Amino acid sequence: MTESLDRTRLAAWRAYIEASQRLFTQLEEDLRADSALSFADYHVLVLLSEAPGQRLRMGELASRLVFSPSRLTYQISSMQRRGLVARESCPQDGRGSEAVLTAAGLLTLRDAAPHHLNSVRTNLMDDLDDAEVACLTRIFERLGRRLRAERDASTTHPHS
Repeated sequence: MTESLDRTRLAAWRAYIEASQRLFTQLEEDLRADSALSFADYHVLVLLSEAPGQRLRMGELASRLVFSPSRLTYQISSMQRRGLVARESCPQDGRGSEAVLTAAGLLTLRDAAPHHLNSVRTNLMDDLDDAEVACLTRIFERLGRRLRAERDASTTHPHS
């Protein structure tokens, strides 16, 4: 049997789960109300806008979003129908494909960004002091590195 968490850690875990779900829900509701974008739409647009040539291979994009290949295909197809992204063959490897930010997608991102950043400030950042921001950054960067390394290890050695 797995050892249970002590009261302090259990309280921290529950506070994290409940607050993070409420925060994500609020950010998503604000984003949809202001721009008709989902959080996933927005994240795809941001990643593509920051990528060289505003394009990413589908596998890289799925990894960065922590999406399965089928979930990414569905996401990109939905965004293609709205003209936000295109899907093109990789110039270096005709077997692969890339998601490419369209001009309409970039314009949509530029319109949505100020509203989304205001929501992030209002619902999270304005309530934190500099030490708390630094602490959150340290915690989540460390956890992110560990979780990515574990995921990468499990995909390169699936039966280890």
